[in-house]
Amino acid sequence: MSDKRRPVVLSVEQALSMPYATLRFVQLGWRVIRVEPTARPGAKTKGDPNRSVGRPFAGADRHSYFVAPNVGKEAIALDLKSPSGRAQLSRILRELDVDVFCTNTMPARHESLGIDYATLSKGKPDLIWAGISALGLKYPEVPGYDPMMQALCGYMDLTGDKDGPPLQCGPPITDLKAGDEVFAQVLLALYERTQTGKGKCVDVAMGNGAVSWLLTFLPMLDMGSAPGEIKRNGNEHRQFIPTNSYPTSDGYLFMAIGSDVQWSRLVQAPAFRALDDERYRTNEGRRADRDNLHRRIGALTSKMTMAAASEALAAAEIPHAPITPIEGVFELPFVKERVLTTTAPDGRVVRMPPAAVDTAFLNEQGRALPFAPRYGEHTESVLREVGVSDQELTALRKDEVIA
Repeated sequence: MSDKRRPVVLSVEQALSMPYATLRFVQLGWRVIRVEPTARPGAKTKGDPNRSVGRPFAGADRHSYFVAPNVGKEAIALDLKSPSGRAQLSRILRELDVDVFCTNTMPARHESLGIDYATLSKGKPDLIWAGISALGLKYPEVPGYDPMMQALCGYMDLTGDKDGPPLQCGPPITDLKAGDEVFAQVLLALYERTQTGKGKCVDVAMGNGAVSWLLTFLPMLDMGSAPGEIKRNGNEHRQFIPTNSYPTSDGYLFMAIGSDVQWSRLVQAPAFRALDDERYRTNEGRRADRDNLHRRIGALTSKMTMAAASEALAAAEIPHAPITPIEGVFELPFVKERVLTTTAPDGRVVRMPPAAVDTAFLNEQGRALPFAPRYGEHTESVLREVGVSDQELTALRKDEVIA
């Protein structure tokens, strides 16, 4: 990878996990070209199924769910089931000197599509290959969907009310964790390549990523905790008491007491002095009467406004936060000052979440990124860039190898 050019990523991607990973490369200023399949005869949708998920926004192929993860990318459509389509993929890899190839296609299909690491690295030994799948290359037939992985890996057993059914987390966190892992591992592989000159196969399993986050749950089973001690418990923390959501007269507030010192500060505050009870001076004492204690706190906060409760907790230096409605998140000061935008073809501006970490590229761009590409929008321009002639393009279109 030359210091004088931006890295190039070619990604056979769909849905969310890999598009989120490659979005993070876009946010670094890298060139990302997404590859989608040509449409089958009679198909109602083209390419990535997510193109038709959500509200129609910018034509038939850019519905609302598709836009944000795919801003700033180029899109080409190739039939990788055909030898000619696979030949064009190899040509792009070679002529654009692609640094990173990504895919979240089910591993069982890799070889038949010519996108497995062994095939692609033959022609480009320094290629970084990154794949996301449910359980990794060792389990090629298992499909990877976020709710399924949340169920399989114990997340739903940890989420929800104590006496209620298992629930999934709101955001698709196993998808996003896998995407972040690709981002981190690709950066590591590129660094290693500067030392060795060699490429690498990065195999990211959604299941491994999900279970790696159970750090404060699974080990406790081997240290004397019964399963019931760590399973779903609503908004309560199992260990630190009180940590929970509480009603105010105009909304809900979350409070977290993480030590006996914090508790002592809380009960010195006039608004919470009624809770100053000898039984509650240790975390274990509070745990022994936790249900009653939560009710007592709720009875106090429900008579306060959100502002008054926040003021009292802030004065006592107690960690707390309002439970912000989703429509209010863009107005949070630390979000508002870093929000990203993209502009639809009809001029409508769409706000997007800030990058996890600011990048020089985003600041140079004015925090605005090009709108998500149409299906196959860049097929011809990319192929011309790698030397495909007009005559060849005509033949490829006629044979439905490209779209």
